Amino acid sequence: MIASALPTGVDEDRVGAMSAALLSLGDRAGRELARGSIDRIMIQGEKGYVIMTSSGEEAVLTIMAKPNAKLGLIFLDIKRASEALAKLI
Repeated sequence: MIASALPTGVDEDRVGAMSAALLSLGDRAGRELARGSIDRIMIQGEKGYVIMTSSGEEAVLTIMAKPNAKLGLIFLDIKRASEALAKLI
């Protein structure tokens, strides 16, 4: 875990491990179902979204957003942050 700003009580190591596992599984599913490489994994729940994307070969960027979030703007910010993070690693 490079950095986190998680709600109280959320274990950052578990979030990191789950994010990496979900991205790996999503990548495998994308290939098996002939959808190509994936851009992101998104979970939508009653209390909001969890969005995960790879940042280069070595990092995963995980974002938590409220249910009323403007996803288009979030996706744009995620792309920019992911590219910047990938350059740092």
